[in-house]
Amino acid sequence: MSRSGTTTGVVQRFRGFVALELLLIAMVVSVVAENPKPHSPCKVSPTTFDGWNAEELSNPWLQLVIVPQLGGRLMQVTFAGHPYLFVNPKYKGKYIPPSEANGKWFNYGGDKLWPLPEGPDDGSHWPGPLSDPLDDGEYQLKVISQGSACAVRLDGPADAKTGLQYSREITIRTDSPEIRFHSLMKNASDRTIRWSMQTVSQYDTSDARNPAEYNRNFWALAQLNPQSAYFNGYQVRAGLANDPSFATKDGMFSLHWLYLENEVWLDSTAGWLAVDDAESGYAMVERSHIEETGEYPGKATLIFYKNGAAVDLDDSGKPLLRDFGPTQAPYYMESEINTPVVELKPDQSYAMDTLWQPARLEGRITGVSEAGIIANPITAQASGRGARMTGSLGVFYPGKLVAQFLSASGAHVKTVELTTVVPERPVQLDQSIEGPRDAESVSVHLIDDQGRDRGSVGQARLVAAMGNSK
Repeated sequence: MSRSGTTTGVVQRFRGFVALELLLIAMVVSVVAENPKPHSPCKVSPTTFDGWNAEELSNPWLQLVIVPQLGGRLMQVTFAGHPYLFVNPKYKGKYIPPSEANGKWFNYGGDKLWPLPEGPDDGSHWPGPLSDPLDDGEYQLKVISQGSACAVRLDGPADAKTGLQYSREITIRTDSPEIRFHSLMKNASDRTIRWSMQTVSQYDTSDARNPAEYNRNFWALAQLNPQSAYFNGYQVRAGLANDPSFATKDGMFSLHWLYLENEVWLDSTAGWLAVDDAESGYAMVERSHIEETGEYPGKATLIFYKNGAAVDLDDSGKPLLRDFGPTQAPYYMESEINTPVVELKPDQSYAMDTLWQPARLEGRITGVSEAGIIANPITAQASGRGARMTGSLGVFYPGKLVAQFLSASGAHVKTVELTTVVPERPVQLDQSIEGPRDAESVSVHLIDDQGRDRGSVGQARLVAAMGNSK
């Protein structure tokens, strides 16, 4: 921005003021980064879980329980005391190896890897779900690191039928409740194969107060692809096409969990999905990398599956509800993230990196940002001396929220600290702050307690209050 005449000196002084303020902010951040807040070390330790031998990764926020024997499953994730994943009570403490399964499938629950595409048993499709070395084989666990970062590696057996062999690294750190996954599918055969790899996470949708009932306030959210290949941005692959669980609004797909079996595919390119237990206020965001030119199975980058009652036909051809009741059809929902279908020559591998971010929130998720989740978006109402900031949020990292005032051109004008935040507590923002009168918008950023800017949790245009002018 350039001006001439009598305003030049004012502009230069203003620029000098802004430059000085930015320098001071940088110095503060530098001091914080040089003297980061210490965190207790994370741990990896053997344990037992529901009768299985297991390994636990833990930090101040998380407890992750892995059962290597059950296909290397991550059986439970507990954040701030809240367990997320479904564990099938029918099989607690039990293990049926693939050699004794007689082609049946045993759904233990938890989180795991599966091959795609599914279909007829013709060598190029996986005829699952069934018990095989990939799903139920015994994996070998190795501890990679402990201390500031805790990581384990799980190596599974090779499956002669598909030619695949899976391995997975799971990592947590001490400075946040993030969970990182590095999953690998390898061609362990002597032939060329083509497969997609899928993460399958089963979330518990039972009512925590009455497990015989399901949670009436459980949701999932994903961003629609504006150029979707699917009608309405999603495709129902199984179940009722007009399932009342599904809705689209403002470029988002939402799923309200109802007790009806259904599978829905999305070709979202946003690289995230969110699962939201709005009853308890606990949410999880799963992130992945989308390959723009990748050949995804059926074009789906992610899938949601609802377990529940299904319509079937009896022997006389009349419709009936099949698998009705939590014993026959337990309460859970699957979130599934896919890789593209890739060709692998013998000994070649393909890697998939995913990230989980748990957080707390009051109200339903309406959006996901770089640094948190949103129920009520950030608003900024201009006043004579600054702005009143409001919003209902959750954050992924401990630290503080700061309001960055921006000019009409997007240039940074001033930064004001708002409040201290932690992932285990929802954020209800309602605060008046002083700011420059010539700012046009405010961006709220999360500065973690190590001094790093984790990005925006929302941005709003400054709106004049009724009866006032900016």
